[in-house]
Amino acid sequence: MSHSDLLPSLLFKINENQLALEAAIMELSNWVEQRGSAEVAENVRSALDTIDRNEEFIKLTLAVLLAP
Repeated sequence: MSHSDLLPSLLFKINENQLALEAAIMELSNWVEQRGSAEVAENVRSALDTIDRNEEFIKLTLAVLLAP
């Protein structure tokens, strides 16, 4: 397997990790909010918006790279 063949798999795994981190951080922001820090939770969610905005582009790009 060549190095260029590994790139799509690597990008897919990086994206998968990114989405897992987003879910974990969202859980933490919910926990923070439940304990009275709504402002901190909102700041965290605002930061996570970047992941949401980029997710569709990443998925489309991976689909193109992984297409046979």
